[in-house]
Amino acid sequence: MQAVRVIAVRHGETAWNADGRIQGQLDIPLNDAGRWQAQRLGQAVAEEVFDAVHTSDLLRAHQTAQAVAGVAGLPLQGHAGLRERHLGDFQGKTLPEIQALWPDQYRAWRERVPGFAPSGGGESLVQFRERVLATVHRLAQAQGQGQIAMVAHGGVMDILYRAATGQDLHTARTWTLANAAINRLMWTPESLTLIGWADTQHLNRAAMDEGFS
Repeated sequence: MQAVRVIAVRHGETAWNADGRIQGQLDIPLNDAGRWQAQRLGQAVAEEVFDAVHTSDLLRAHQTAQAVAGVAGLPLQGHAGLRERHLGDFQGKTLPEIQALWPDQYRAWRERVPGFAPSGGGESLVQFRERVLATVHRLAQAQGQGQIAMVAHGGVMDILYRAATGQDLHTARTWTLANAAINRLMWTPESLTLIGWADTQHLNRAAMDEGFS
């Protein structure tokens, strides 16, 4: 039976994460904290055996994935299908700005209406889920066995968690989507299974005292 272990990671922190500004598919690099997180991530998975390292082609994910590819001795494979949800006109704005400019759209977004797509070319949650899961299925099926890394975005991690636990798109999130956390899943042609979620031991305070303040 085909079975692939997946280590899925959200990118490290960016300045826009810290400022509460919506990134979507805008190409924002890691900040100093994010680069440190990526370094710690690479150290945390140095003993893992990977057969491939996949990443969103957006810079913040690509920069984070470089740390994994470096310790694995593998080339990075970038995929537009692993990008964050396109949030249209919301991109580049803060939550208060979105609420002030588009109150009805803001409400639909925050209420997680599955078919709602922000103006300006945004994706609905339904479209986003279909894109992400189709990409993950294609990459895992092509691998067939072994273990792969996938570095992407908070929204992508959310879709993977929901798929692995049977959570509906409109269900309020009660799980964390921490930057540079290690999430473990098992893919088979029939399903995704959750193995472990939000491991941030490599980012704890003791580790931070070693190299970032």
